[in-house]
Amino acid sequence: MTLYQKILYGCIVILSAVLSSYTPINDPRKSIDKGIHPGDDTGWMAGTARCIITPVTDVWLAGFGVKRPAEGKLHDIWVKVLALKTKAGKRAVMVTTDHQGMSRVIYESLYKKIQQQFQLSRSEFMLTFSHNHSGPRLRCDLEDYYPADDQQQKLVDEYSDRMEEQIIGAVDEALKNLQPVRIYKGEGQCTFAVNRRDNAEATVPAMLAEGKQLKGATDHYVPVLSVKDTSGKLMAILFGYACHPTTLYGNLWSGDYPGFAQINIEQHYPGVTALFFNTCGGDQNPLPRGTVALCEKYGKMLSDAVTTVIGGPMQPVSSKLQTAFQFVTLDYETRVTEEKLRPITTGTNAIHARWGRRMLQLIDKGIRFPAAYPYYPVQAWQLGKELLFIATGGETVVDYSLRFKRTFGAGATWVFGYTNTMVAYIPSRRVWEEGGYEGGPHLDEYGHPAWRWAGNVEDRISKGVHQVVKQVRK
Repeated sequence: MTLYQKILYGCIVILSAVLSSYTPINDPRKSIDKGIHPGDDTGWMAGTARCIITPVTDVWLAGFGVKRPAEGKLHDIWVKVLALKTKAGKRAVMVTTDHQGMSRVIYESLYKKIQQQFQLSRSEFMLTFSHNHSGPRLRCDLEDYYPADDQQQKLVDEYSDRMEEQIIGAVDEALKNLQPVRIYKGEGQCTFAVNRRDNAEATVPAMLAEGKQLKGATDHYVPVLSVKDTSGKLMAILFGYACHPTTLYGNLWSGDYPGFAQINIEQHYPGVTALFFNTCGGDQNPLPRGTVALCEKYGKMLSDAVTTVIGGPMQPVSSKLQTAFQFVTLDYETRVTEEKLRPITTGTNAIHARWGRRMLQLIDKGIRFPAAYPYYPVQAWQLGKELLFIATGGETVVDYSLRFKRTFGAGATWVFGYTNTMVAYIPSRRVWEEGGYEGGPHLDEYGHPAWRWAGNVEDRISKGVHQVVKQVRK
């Protein structure tokens, strides 16, 4: 063989090796992660499932406290499930839905079925809801909020029963679909959320157009978890953002901006399940708002933030899992009394009047209202050494996320709001002292026998969070 032939042969060998490992740029699901080969024992197993939960009856849309019969849909709403399992056999299941809120009645009903059918402990089951105001009403969530009659309540109960069945079915499917995977984490940024306490909605468009700095605390991080099979292909993407899904307030079913974001991600990565969770967005709104065009814009901003993270370097999450759960008791500032309720029942605020009448009926039945709410849920999942999930119930404000990330490690801590039960708005001490809608006397709208939390609400929750984190970091 001549020198020329030897050189040519060597070039052919090198070119063949390069082509055999080539990943087409038009296949966004394909990863070039090194060290991932079919059959690798990664230590993690994961399974996903999804189910359409768009109503087919005349149940009203949730949110805003008025009668909102559906007039059609922009897109379907979903329940999606991510199931995890370690080599040691430890399991955890996360359920995400495009709903406004889950009552404690629904949460307890679901957990009982989950425990009986799949032998999962309470700490191993996490139920999250996006707080979408373009989804349907559910049983016992904001029960005094709507001018509903018996027929509407019947439709709500029927839908809620069906939804529970669909969630159980999706959990079953996800657990049956477990397969070896690798998990990665990263964080991006998205900036459309505005602190609604410190910025009047009507002034925001002009301020943005003029390039003025908006006021108030925000948390614009976008946590992103990617799950890849042993060939390096994406299976699932879990992502979050701190903002109310209230861009739209018409009568069309949709998932609001998180719905559009999930659709965009799943179109960009065919075959992937995209799951959204709301972080601590209790005091954040998408502003300006009110049009489908804005909703699509915000969905694209969020999905672009996610794909940017997926396209860059992400940190592997090692295969260890610990879970913990605790109910925290939150004190009421002042319980309701018959004397204070009577004027409310004939007042001009219809929501408060319905609540007042129901409270009086309970008093007439001899029910004594407690001085505290003993069922506020806090939960922690530790994934490897790299990632801590802290899950809080209700509408936590961004102060909670900012606080817990400082305490337990920014970049290594993700704080979920709107988890397990709706509860109410959950103010920080700062917000409680300032008052306003999130921090003032509005517990009545959530059905509590009181108007306001006591001033120690943040301290109580923080103590509970520290306790569950200590359990998962032993």
